[in-house]
Amino acid sequence: MIWKPNVTVAAVVERGGRYLLVEEVVEGRRVFNQPAGHLERGESLPAAARREVLEETGRLFTPEALVAVQLLPVSETLTFLRFAFCGQVDDHRPDRPQDPDILAVHWLTRAEIEARRERLRSPLVLDSIAAYESGRRCPLNLLKHYP
Repeated sequence: MIWKPNVTVAAVVERGGRYLLVEEVVEGRRVFNQPAGHLERGESLPAAARREVLEETGRLFTPEALVAVQLLPVSETLTFLRFAFCGQVDDHRPDRPQDPDILAVHWLTRAEIEARRERLRSPLVLDSIAAYESGRRCPLNLLKHYP
């Protein structure tokens, strides 16, 4: 068996002390997560983050920096390698796509997110917020894409 991690991206978006989160059902459970998803073939990591935010929230995301690279083993055969970006979004427009699996989009304070700790999709949500709040910012030119 060949082991390969699943590469994912996430967006940490803060506005006025509130963070953009999505609410979705995963394995029959309502959970909260940053807009996030899998890297698709041929995509750069920042492009994947832009696409995921648009699909899940109907907002255009402008990645500004990389705040965390996270490795999360879930089982013997499943590991996620997650690249978390911070940046800004524009205002929601209903004419933009939104993933039908997303139940709601929320702007929550860190305290409100921590109060939902048991309903977070993974510990990576609070970890990436902590990285963002600590001021961690790696420039996007650190990432090289060779199509």
